[in-house]
Amino acid sequence: MINTYGKLPRGERKIKIQNSNNYNKGSFENILETPPMAEGVSMIGVIRDFLFSDNNKVPKNEIPIVKTNLKNISASSPSIIWFGHSSYMILIDNKKILVDPVFSGNASPLSLFAKEFKGTEFYKPQSIGEIDFLILTHDHYDHLDYKTIKEIKSRTKHIITSLGVGEHLEFWGVDKKIITELNWGESISIDGFNFYCRPSRHFSGRLIKRCQTLWSSFILEYQGLKIFMGGDSGFDKKTFASIGKEFPEIDLALLECGQYNDKWPFIHMKPEETAMAVKLLGAKKLFPVHWGKFSLALHPWNAPVKRVQIAAEEKEINLFTPKIGEVVDFLAENTFEEWWNFE
Repeated sequence: MINTYGKLPRGERKIKIQNSNNYNKGSFENILETPPMAEGVSMIGVIRDFLFSDNNKVPKNEIPIVKTNLKNISASSPSIIWFGHSSYMILIDNKKILVDPVFSGNASPLSLFAKEFKGTEFYKPQSIGEIDFLILTHDHYDHLDYKTIKEIKSRTKHIITSLGVGEHLEFWGVDKKIITELNWGESISIDGFNFYCRPSRHFSGRLIKRCQTLWSSFILEYQGLKIFMGGDSGFDKKTFASIGKEFPEIDLALLECGQYNDKWPFIHMKPEETAMAVKLLGAKKLFPVHWGKFSLALHPWNAPVKRVQIAAEEKEINLFTPKIGEVVDFLAENTFEEWWNFE
C-alpha cells in the first residue's frame, strides 16, 4: 500500500528542483496566484458534499465503449484513442504515445474511492502493448497510476514527465535511463518527435505535502503536426495565449473540461473556459478530456461534455467526442453520436 504513494524528490533531483525559477519557499508555484479552494471554503465542507450529494455523479447505465485490440493496432494516418478521463493514446507514423494512463480501476490510493464507471473497465494495463513514448503530466492519482506503471514499465521505451515525478517512477522500479524530466520551457527530441514542456495552472501531490513535483502541459510536434496535451489546468488567459503564439496552428488540443466546481475555481476549468482556452491557443480542433470515467467532483457525470458541446458550437470549434476505445483520425472530418445522453 505504501508504494502507491510514491516518494518525494531527494538528492540531485531535489537540488535541481530547488534551483528552478518556479520553485520558491519549499514548493513549486503557478505563474498566477492559485489557491486550491475559493475564499471561505473548508475542506471539511467539501468532503461532506462528496459524501452526501448525489446529483447523478455516477451514470446509472453502463458506458458504451469500442473494444480495440491495442497490442496489434496500427493506423495509416495520425489517430487517437481515448480511454476515459485523461488517458489516451496517440498513433503517429507507427509510434505509440500513451498519456496519463490510469487502468487500475480507480483514481485513488484507496480502492473504495473514485471507482471507474461501469463499462470503462475493459481496458487494463495488460491491454497495452509496446509503448514508444509515455507522457506523464503530473503525479495526481487520476494521472499517475502505480499499478499501471508497474505493469507497463518493461514495455515502455521512453518516459517524458514533469520535473520531480521521476522520483516516484524510480521508486517503483522504472529504469532511470528511460526517464526524461522537464521543467517549464524545456524540451527534448527523440527520433524526430519533439516534446515541449510548458506551464499549466494546477498543483501536485500524492499524500499531505503538495507541490514538491511539477505539473505541466506538453506540446508534441512531429513533421509540422502539433498536439497540445493540457494535463490539468485552471484557466490562465496569458499562458494559453503565449503557448498559442509560440506554437501556431495547433492541430489538436486535449484540454480538461470536467471535475470543476465553484469551490475550487482556479485549479480546474469549467467547460466554457475550455472553449475559451482553445481560442487562445488557436487550436484547430478540441478533444475534451478529464470526464467520462471517474467522479471527482459534484456535477452530473455527463455535464462537462454537454456544456462544452454548447460552448464549442457558440465559438465554432471543431469538437471531438468519440466513444472510449474508438480509433479516430484526428486530421480527417469526423462526426460523433451523442452517446453520453443518458443519466
